[in-house]
Parts: sequence; C-alpha cells; structure tokens
Amino acid sequence: MLRIKKLDIFITKQFGLLFFGTFFICQFVLMMQFLWRYIDDLIGKGLSMEILAQFFWYMGLMMVPQALPLAILLSSLITFGNLGESSELTAIKAAGISLMRSFRSLIFISIAISFASFIFQNEIGPRSTIKIAQLLISMKQKSPELEIPEGVFYDGIPNSNIYVQKKDLETGKFYGIMIYRMSNSYEDSEIILADSGMLQSTAEKKHLLLTLWAGEWFSNQSQEVGSNAAAPYRRESFLEKKMLIDFNADFSMTDAGLLSGDAKGKGLVKIYHDLDSLRRSTDSIGQAFYRETQASYYHTAHLNRMDSLAAVKTVARKLLPIDTLFNRMNTEQKKETVGSARAQVQSILSDMEFKTMITEDANRMIRQHEIEAINKFTVALSCLIFFFIGAPLGAIIRKGGLGIPVIVSVLVFIVYYILDNSGYQMSRRGIWAVWFGRSLAPAILTPIAVFVTYKANKDSVVFNLDAYRHMAMRLLGLRIKRQVAGKEVIINDPDYQRDAEQLVELNHRVQTYAQSHHLKQAPGVVQVFFKYHPDHDVEEMSEQLELIIDDLGNTRNKIILAELNKYPILSVKAHTRPFDRQWMNVVAAVLFPVGLFLYLRMWRFRLRLLHDLKVITQTSETIVRTIHSMEPGAR
Repeated sequence: MLRIKKLDIFITKQFGLLFFGTFFICQFVLMMQFLWRYIDDLIGKGLSMEILAQFFWYMGLMMVPQALPLAILLSSLITFGNLGESSELTAIKAAGISLMRSFRSLIFISIAISFASFIFQNEIGPRSTIKIAQLLISMKQKSPELEIPEGVFYDGIPNSNIYVQKKDLETGKFYGIMIYRMSNSYEDSEIILADSGMLQSTAEKKHLLLTLWAGEWFSNQSQEVGSNAAAPYRRESFLEKKMLIDFNADFSMTDAGLLSGDAKGKGLVKIYHDLDSLRRSTDSIGQAFYRETQASYYHTAHLNRMDSLAAVKTVARKLLPIDTLFNRMNTEQKKETVGSARAQVQSILSDMEFKTMITEDANRMIRQHEIEAINKFTVALSCLIFFFIGAPLGAIIRKGGLGIPVIVSVLVFIVYYILDNSGYQMSRRGIWAVWFGRSLAPAILTPIAVFVTYKANKDSVVFNLDAYRHMAMRLLGLRIKRQVAGKEVIINDPDYQRDAEQLVELNHRVQTYAQSHHLKQAPGVVQVFFKYHPDHDVEEMSEQLELIIDDLGNTRNKIILAELNKYPILSVKAHTRPFDRQWMNVVAAVLFPVGLFLYLRMWRFRLRLLHDLKVITQTSETIVRTIHSMEPGAR
C-alpha cells in the first residue's frame, strides 16, 4: 500500500513553491518574446483596454504548455540543488533512502502535470490559438495609415497599392508617394505620383482621407473614349488633392470561420476527423488527375494497361513507326515537328506543375495536422523528460538558488528548442517524415535523462571538473607535478637507513629494467594490439618509490624535501598498450588513424619513461649521499 511519508510532503512543499514561482517567470518570459513579435500591431492603434486584456489573456493561455516543461526543469533542479547544498540530500541518503525513492512524490506530480498539459492542449489551447489569431488579424486591419511601411508596396487598402519612399513618424506625413488604383479592372487603372501626402481616418472611422501635395494623376480613359481615341489616358497636375476612400477603420473582430482550417486551433478528435477527410479528398484528386492525364496523353487502350515506361515505348513503336515517319520529312517539316513537340511537352509540364501545386497544398495541410496531433503528446511528454533531467542534475551539481540552475536550465532548453524547431521545420516542408521530425527532441533527450538519472543514483561525479581535467591530462600525456611540502608537526621521523638501502635497491632495479626493455626502440605492433603481455615491474617500482617518498616526507631536511619534489609521477600502463581491454586494442588497430595516434602516443610514453627512470636514479643517488652525510644524531 502506497503511503505518503513526511519526506514526500517535505520535498513536495519545496518543489511546489519553486514550481509556481518559476512557472510565472517562464510564462512572463515566453509572453514577452511573443509580444515583441507583434508589438508593431499594438502600438498606436488606439485599442481599448478590453481588447488588450483579451489579447494578453489568450496569449497567456497559449503559452502555458510551453512554460510547463521549462518550469519543471528549473524548479526540480533548484529543489534538489538546495537539498544537496544544505547537506539534506546527504542526510536522506545516510538514512538509507535512495535517490529514486526521494523522487517518488515528484514523479507522480510530474506525471499529473503531463496529463494536465495534454488536456490543456486538447481543450483550451486550440480555442486560445483561434482567439489570438482573430485578434492579431483584426489589429492589423485597424488604422492602416500606421501600417504603411517604407520602400514596400502596401495593399491593405481595397483596390489600391501604395508605395512610400519615406515616412515621418512624428508628423505622420509620407514622402515620395506612388499609388496604383484599380476601380473596375486592370484596364481602368490610375497612377498617382505625389511629392508628399498624409492618410488619416475620419471621425466616424468609416473612411480614409488621403491628402496629396505637388503631384500628377494619370488615368486610363480607354473604356470611356474607346480604344481608337487619340488620347487614351488623362494627365492631371495638382498642388493639393484630397481623396475619400471607403474603409471601416474601427475595430471589428475577424470571422473565426476563416481560421477553421488551421490545425493549431483543433483538438485531437477534430484533427483525426479532418485528417481522414483531407486524405480522402487528396486521394480522390490524385486519382482524378491520374485518369485525366491517362486519357489526355495515352490515347491507345493498350497503353492504359502498361505500367512501365519501357513497355509504353515498345507498344508505341509497334503501333506507330515514329522514327521512320520523322526521317521521311524534309528539314522544315522536321523543325516544325520538333517545335510542335516541344510546345506540347511544355504545355504538359505546365499542367503537371499546376496539378503538383494543388496536391502539394493538400499534402502540406495533412502534414500540419499530423504535426499538431503528435505535438500534443510530445509537449506533454517533455514535462516528464525535463523532470528526469532537472532533478538528477540538481542532485549532482548540489547548487541551489538562481545561479548555476538557471544557466543549466537555459542550456538544456536551448538544446531542446533547437532540436524541436529543426524537426518541426523539416517535417513541415516534407523533407523528413512527420513522426521522425516531431520525435527528434524526445528521442535525444530521453537517453540524456536516463544517463543523468543513473549517474545521480550511483553518486557518480558527472560534473567533477577535476576528474575531466585528469582524464584529459592522461589522454594528452601531460605530466602531473609532485608536491611534497615540509610538515609543521612530525609524529614519526623517517627511517633514513632503511630508506637509503631501499633507494639503492630501487636504483639497481631501475637500471636493470632500462637495459632489458630497450625503451628507445619502437614497440612491436602485434605485441601491442594483439598479443599483449602485462608489465608489472614498473607498477612495483612506482609503488616502492611512493612508499619511500611517503616516509621521507616526514623529514626536516630541506635538501631531501627539495629532491623528493624532483621525482616524477610514473605512468605505469601508458607505455604498454592503449587500453586495458584486449578487444578495444584490436578495434583501435583496425581503425587506422586512431590506432596510429595511439601507437605514436605509446612510443612517446616509452621515451618519457626512460627519461623518468634516469631522473629517479640521479635523484635517489643525491638523497642517499645526503643521508650518509647527515650526522648520526640527525638520522
């Protein structure tokens, strides 16, 4: 029977307070990011507080699913970082409670949040998406005089295209104006050029007043006076011209029916229902195009049953000797025939491109619906994945507050965002399969979550910089310097006589080893990678040397202390083989570039070992002489 323990209540309280705080912080950051994208549609439009309140409310609802995973990541990381920094996590482990047991309450909470996120995306999210899209479209249609950009033709005013070279934001005047107007058709068009002008809404917000200064007005008169008239257009110069344009500049909500096809505004049941309709419609259109193409370009009934292009060509040659007929033509006939064939092929190609464009639009809508269907599951699943990344990382790093946890959370979220956005773009364009693109981020982050959870549960030093530094130094063959300092309090004096005898013995072993192993020579490739024999002599000499250094480290003699620091730290295995496991050595030998690097590295370690042995011999002789020169009482 599952019972709630005091530990679960304690950790839940710690997590809950942080979760609500980080959720509102993440929500605020995401809302500000979204707001900056559409800030131009809000500023200077004269929107009422009711409209702005609706915009911020629906924007907040739309950002909830994106804020939940990031809030879980940050709050779980800070929670267990605080527990580790205050040694509470150590006390929990000392009481015999495993790390996974301490995660238990938060795992249930994360699962509940994942389900809540899925339900929110399926029920509330689509409605808020439709509402925010309605508001944005309606805002863009309000006060178009503020929307006209510089250097670009603007078509937001009905039957008009306006180009403005420069715009003064303080006075609202436009400079270098060019206007194309179409009253009924392209044949009944007007071109207006003006040095400056101003566009304003009328008081009732039903019309636009366009005032122009120092310009010319060109209008096509072909429909009024006939195409055979001597003056097909009218030209008018003016110093000031005012025009009244019908336009409802008051705020009115766009019809939601125009956005009914957007997959982001649909629940899961609606998406699957529309997917079936879209697929049936696309299949029917494709079948119709296929039958039309078959009937138009393959006239013979026999060819309709042919599948391969080679079979079609074979039957066509039997029924109609094309090459024979073409060779009987003269040069002009051949040119006409080739030109006609080229025109027909170009016509067929254009027709195929048009049909491809139609089917591609349908396929794009299908992909968008599939993306949104999968996205509802992946976003909810990301809440659980982020917990199993944040909580173990907090237990490993053991740093609370908003310093390191925020940095780690931002880095993890950036990786997730890059993977998720790349998968979305590739899926939307049809480059990747939808299931592959949308599952890319969870598929990569899930092994990372499993890895850090396993390392945290085993108390592994994943983020111990010293361990990585020592590993890099061993890989690159960098030497670790020995540091032997004088002790202020010495309990046991060194046994100088015994240490001197052992140093003499060690020198004899070192010299014998250096002469017998020929360290200057390159090692045998077969012996290194395929027939390895262990070399324990260096390990034993290194162990004996360390015992002597440990004993002599209790001396007060500064000369001996200085000489002890000259002893090198021996690499006891690097000169024998690349790896401890035999199969890894074989693989390294097969991978030639890797094997060559490791072979040269090992040869370098052999030469360094020879140099270290010489240093050991010289240093040991100096220490032995120093010991013999000491007075018997000092020994």
